[in-house]
Amino acid sequence: MIYLDNAATTRPKPTGVAEAVAAAMNGWGNCGRGTHPEALKAARVIYGLREKLAALFGCQRPDHVCFTPNSTMALNIAINGLLGPGDHVISTDLEHNSVLRPLYHLERQGAELDFVPADRQGQINYGDFEKLLRPDTKAVVCTHGSNLTGDLVDIERVGAFCHAHGLLFILDASQTAGVFPIDMEKQHIDVVCFTGHKSLMGPQGTGGLCVRPGVEIRPFVVGGTGVQSFLAIQPEEYPARLEAGTLNSHGLAGLSAALDFLAETGTDRIRSHECALARRFYEQVRDIPGVTVYGDHMKAERAPIVALNIADADSGEVADELAERFQVAVRPGAHCAPRLHRALGTEDQGAVRFSWSWWNTEEETDAAAEAVRTLAEE
Repeated sequence: MIYLDNAATTRPKPTGVAEAVAAAMNGWGNCGRGTHPEALKAARVIYGLREKLAALFGCQRPDHVCFTPNSTMALNIAINGLLGPGDHVISTDLEHNSVLRPLYHLERQGAELDFVPADRQGQINYGDFEKLLRPDTKAVVCTHGSNLTGDLVDIERVGAFCHAHGLLFILDASQTAGVFPIDMEKQHIDVVCFTGHKSLMGPQGTGGLCVRPGVEIRPFVVGGTGVQSFLAIQPEEYPARLEAGTLNSHGLAGLSAALDFLAETGTDRIRSHECALARRFYEQVRDIPGVTVYGDHMKAERAPIVALNIADADSGEVADELAERFQVAVRPGAHCAPRLHRALGTEDQGAVRFSWSWWNTEEETDAAAEAVRTLAEE
């Protein structure tokens, strides 16, 4: 099978990830729930992971790296813990439902929303952020990279806008965390929400949020923390403030091993390889009669994603043909990005998404492009 569904989850994982998970399952206690060697072993590795992630994202304090099962939970924590009724929030049409649904839930409670619109090519006009600004605007919540088209948002520009107007900036880095540069300080980001199983190459069930010092997020879930047990409320200190219950220590062990792989291999090298393959594929399919490719592929930097349709064929049927006849694994459908599909005019058809990782090859890429050509000719 040629696996080109890495925007959903990267596969395979680096050598050492599964081994780290197994070692943790067989040899660790519960992080923060004891001072015996097995518990301390878990605590040391997990704190070391906080340090690695803080360095990766430019977060000033490792103890402000808080773990969750995924970026969806991280975004719910950030959005519900910083915003409320009466607040005005700006987002974009590029968003995944992990941003949209928490915002719509907030709207039902009395918040007000505005979205920077995307055009027929899926592009946004950054001047629209200024147009949507209001006296009661409190935050911008947006993605770093579209999971549908691969187009990146200029987060430095958005961060500068937020900084100039005293707004909170909550970033969904689900598609970019790991191989695209993110610096919370330089880019004026208040919260980075990430998942561990995509470009960070870790296990599913891992993720979290990095919080700028001074940003006070209300706890989303409360419960056991292993510290300050006689308090009737959740402890105020990070990370316990946002980490109720036992952590997925086994998964975090695997994520720590994945971070080591990224550091050893080089994120610039990984990004260059992945993007070169996506570009190679795009160059082969863009002029095939009947094929429509979405997004701005002339941009120098973009996530390694190509979304397309073949004439008016249903995207699910195309994906089935690719899998069954050509052994190419892709993602069809709506990709949890309803506003962007409406902007592209693909809400009925969906789109077929190809996405690359470090482990893919030029030969696989060429075979996938040839499969698209064959289906288009038929």
